[in-house]
Amino acid sequence: MSTRLLVKASILAGFMMLCFSANASDLEKRQSELKSIQSQINQQQSALKTTSKQREKLLSLLRSDEEAIASAAKKVNSTKNSLAQIDTKLTELKQRQDELETLKVSQQQTLSKQLSSAYLAGTHDYTKMMLNQQSPATIERMLAYYQYLNKARMKSINELKQTLTELDEIKVSQTSKQKQLTKLVAEQQVQAKRLGQEQDQRQRTITELQRTLNSKGAELEQLQIEEASLKRVVEQALRAMKDNPSMEGFGKQSGKLKWPTKGRVSASFGSQRSGQVVWKGTMLSAPEGQNIRAVSGGKVIYADWLRGFGLVMVIDHGKGYMSLYGHAQTLLKSPGDMVKSGEAIALVGRSGGQSEAGLYFEIRHKGQAVDPAKYCR
Repeated sequence: MSTRLLVKASILAGFMMLCFSANASDLEKRQSELKSIQSQINQQQSALKTTSKQREKLLSLLRSDEEAIASAAKKVNSTKNSLAQIDTKLTELKQRQDELETLKVSQQQTLSKQLSSAYLAGTHDYTKMMLNQQSPATIERMLAYYQYLNKARMKSINELKQTLTELDEIKVSQTSKQKQLTKLVAEQQVQAKRLGQEQDQRQRTITELQRTLNSKGAELEQLQIEEASLKRVVEQALRAMKDNPSMEGFGKQSGKLKWPTKGRVSASFGSQRSGQVVWKGTMLSAPEGQNIRAVSGGKVIYADWLRGFGLVMVIDHGKGYMSLYGHAQTLLKSPGDMVKSGEAIALVGRSGGQSEAGLYFEIRHKGQAVDPAKYCR
């Protein structure tokens, strides 16, 4: 082989080695970048998984916090009702005491007059009357007169005794009720303190939970999960409704029902909630602890904590109609209970992670959500 050919071959081999070296370097760089991206993806997936687990733990903790609040609020409400009953009883006792005091004065005055009359008439006994030179008829009339006066005095004395006895009983009852009142006030103060502590704990849980929902995507995913949870409850309620075919439903009550609580509409039926998710009911802003009342008579078929909606109650009204009440502070009825129209069934709250107190209210017919404004005036 000539020298020229050897030089050309050497140059070509060098060029090929240079190209291979360049391609290998570029490939290694790309492979390194790919590994870096894959590592970042794995880290993100791991972080998302960790965040998801953390969120689930926080939701479980939120449920525990809100159930503790419900228990404390139920005791506070019960104590408040007991205090109202005792106040009413004390008022009734005071009124009766005033009536008896007035009656006692009247009876004492009547008896005093009777005794004065007897004294002025003088004292007479049977022996003196018999010795007097009066006719038998006069003696008989006098005896009848004195017997009448004695009976009247004895009646007045007995009536006064009864009045005094009842007054003593009322004073004992007042003392007993006052002790109960003092005890209940002390209990309510303890319960109120416990309720405040539980609410503080709940707020800390909410703050942590919000950190795991710091993107619109996460919030939308949460709403979709909550909607699916509600759908399962509705399906469960529909199965339970088959056992109650006798109730009348809302067919004849369109526009006649009262809203379950007094408040301002903060989100109306059908309005956008987030993304493609819309409100299936009505949100009413109302003071925490205010009564929630059944819009119509029916049977409680669900009463429990539900993700995103907090403490929820569902009432079957018959003919495929049901009403749903969410975000309650506490539930006052249990599954299986029959309720009357206007009866208190729960208290307004913020359960389900709400920052503001209010009531989420739905009406459904055969499982489909309908505008509550169609039925409530």
